[in-house]
Amino acid sequence: MRIGIWERNEGLREVILEGLRAAGAEPPVLEAGAHPADFSGELDLLVISPEAVGWAGAGQIHAGTVLLSGAAGPLARALRTERAVSYGTSARDTLTLSSLEGDQICVAIQRDIVTVSGAVVERQELVLPFPPGRSPLPWLCAVGALLLMDVPPERLE
Repeated sequence: MRIGIWERNEGLREVILEGLRAAGAEPPVLEAGAHPADFSGELDLLVISPEAVGWAGAGQIHAGTVLLSGAAGPLARALRTERAVSYGTSARDTLTLSSLEGDQICVAIQRDIVTVSGAVVERQELVLPFPPGRSPLPWLCAVGALLLMDVPPERLE
């Protein structure tokens, strides 16, 4: 499995690796980059952080599934992908934050998600630990990435 992580030094790759380790999952090939030119070949999953920039050339990336901020949704048309999953604060996003209280966050899965392996994650709400000092949207992106890789995000920190 090849996973691309398009970010601007937010530490998204490290958070995803931490979640994989905590779940005892075998880490896939994770390729990180700050621009579309950093990714070559076909990816099973492209994870795009909410801070990603440099959309010129995004049409050269081919990924089976793309996880991106709902705010970047219109730009998804430039990507060559079979399916897109959005995260954010809008009710139109697939993954949303329904509440944040202290050290817990509630993530709402608004519609069924097909994972990279073809499994289905049904609509539900997940109450997860939320580490102090984290920014909610990049953290939600990491939760989405783990779900799409068939990894439960319950121990994500």
